[in-house]
Amino acid sequence: MSATPQKNRAARRVLAAAAGLATVGALFAAMPTATATEAGHGKGHGHGHGSHKPSTVDVQLLSFNDLHGNLEAPAGSAGTVTEKQADGTTKAIPAGGIEYLATSLRDARKGNPYSVTAAGGDMVGASPLLSGLFHDEPTIEALNKIDLDVTTVGNHEFDEGAVELARLQNGGCHPTEGCYEKGKKFKGADFPYLAANVTSEKTGKPILKPYTVWKKNGVKIGFIGVTLEGTPNIVTAEGVKGLKFHDEIETVNKYAKELERQGVKSIVALIHEGGSPASTAYNYDCDSPGAGDGISGPIAEIAKGITPKVDALVTGHTHQAYVCTIPDPSGNPRLVTSASSFGKLYTDTTLTYDRRTNDIVRTSVESANHIVSREQPKAADMTSLIGRWNKLAAPIANAPQGFISADINGRGATSPESPLGDVIADAQLTGMAPADKGGAQIAFMNPGGIRSDLVHKASGSEGDGVVTYGEAFTVQPFTNMMNAVDLTGAQLITALQQQVSGVNEASPKILQISKGLTYTLDMTKTGAARVVTDSVKLDGTAIDPAKTYRVAMNEFLAGGGDGFPALGEGKNKLVGPSDLDLFNAYLAANSTAQAPLAPPAADRITILK
Repeated sequence: MSATPQKNRAARRVLAAAAGLATVGALFAAMPTATATEAGHGKGHGHGHGSHKPSTVDVQLLSFNDLHGNLEAPAGSAGTVTEKQADGTTKAIPAGGIEYLATSLRDARKGNPYSVTAAGGDMVGASPLLSGLFHDEPTIEALNKIDLDVTTVGNHEFDEGAVELARLQNGGCHPTEGCYEKGKKFKGADFPYLAANVTSEKTGKPILKPYTVWKKNGVKIGFIGVTLEGTPNIVTAEGVKGLKFHDEIETVNKYAKELERQGVKSIVALIHEGGSPASTAYNYDCDSPGAGDGISGPIAEIAKGITPKVDALVTGHTHQAYVCTIPDPSGNPRLVTSASSFGKLYTDTTLTYDRRTNDIVRTSVESANHIVSREQPKAADMTSLIGRWNKLAAPIANAPQGFISADINGRGATSPESPLGDVIADAQLTGMAPADKGGAQIAFMNPGGIRSDLVHKASGSEGDGVVTYGEAFTVQPFTNMMNAVDLTGAQLITALQQQVSGVNEASPKILQISKGLTYTLDMTKTGAARVVTDSVKLDGTAIDPAKTYRVAMNEFLAGGGDGFPALGEGKNKLVGPSDLDLFNAYLAANSTAQAPLAPPAADRITILK
């Protein structure tokens, strides 16, 4: 599911209160003008048709989304895609990694004189250590090398705030950590980041370009980029300070009109919001007419409201794979795509451009998702880039933290309560339970903050079953500070109900809970009634609505993030160590090479279906 972002602070960083990074006002002085209408590299891979131009031109649109700084191939289930076989069974295929994504895109462009590459947001943020330790500079460098033409911002682009996002766009060394490589200054992204629906509270103007126009030999395609309007609900308050997020439909429609006034009639919307198809198989036919087929979720409604002036929607956020047609407001079918996450897939779309009308011939739009196979050759320049940054990261990344007896699934778990979620919640409770550390009795962990699995197979030379700092960081990359607060039993029960009601009803966010807390979730019911109130117990005793409990959680949840306002009502806050520090301390204290940590049963929540 989609990420639940928090601040991305590696243990070695010192980002004191954003180190003053500057005010949001300073950002705008450094930004390109929001009204710029040109951009687009117009790299034009290949050659034009010469002086005798045909009336139509096939433009190849390559797209992907939610890379999250995964330069190395993701480990375990996070690094596989589901493929439906001819006999109806499914198969998990290893995929992803920037070395393979670069090869896939470069091969796909061959023989396509008009090719443009676009992304649907969350290129950075919640990144593994190789990128996250260096504030995602390695990922921007890689995206420059693979000739990305344009991306929209996602919610994760705001994890470290608008000023840091501006640095990723414009370049310059980190304000507190400086330059990472001697004699090298970070150049920034050579592609535009678009943020049409993100404005400064001070100026009312977009903080980055709202759109860009890609041009080649008279062919013009406009790209409008927006992130989900609900970004402030899933990013720390510091990350979105001074910013306002606007309605996706209204914003896209506004700029589509502006582009049309400039004579740009072929338009693609890059929207960092998505949906869930009826099948997780990447090659599922989203347009099959069966009962329950198709796609659900926010993008289904957004697509229906986006003006017919827009010819295709590249989406993201939910980490799902789909190529669907959803009718536009005129009732005509229109393409909506998403390419999973972590560079495991890319979408190849053919847009037939009519030179007479300067518009896309919608009836001939074709699209498909393709696996970024690990059986193809690696791109040598990406291998070199990874090696260079790995060398810098190695002293920190390779330090052993603990031992596991088998895979402990988090992101790749198939149940709402994950084994790794239990381990993380227990680590947080253990670290915050002593009286002088917070006196916590219960710990909650947000599911979107668990970014990976703990994989038993060695990722390097450390040996099977060894958990390195780099692997632990990949699981918990936000390095959020822990909080212990007072909540009443009534507030606790309300928080559990908020997992499956309100903004979380359509797509439940099931909190991971520490040992001793148990309850039943009845998914045959709707909304708050799904939580069986009298089943909520701590160490076998029913939660007393009038009693006060000490609860540990990260600062993101303690601020009411992810649709949990009840958790934001805590009193007597004590700030503890970071979640990553507690996770590593727990691994060290509870595992040895002779007695490794085993995956827990994940049986604290009883689910009735």
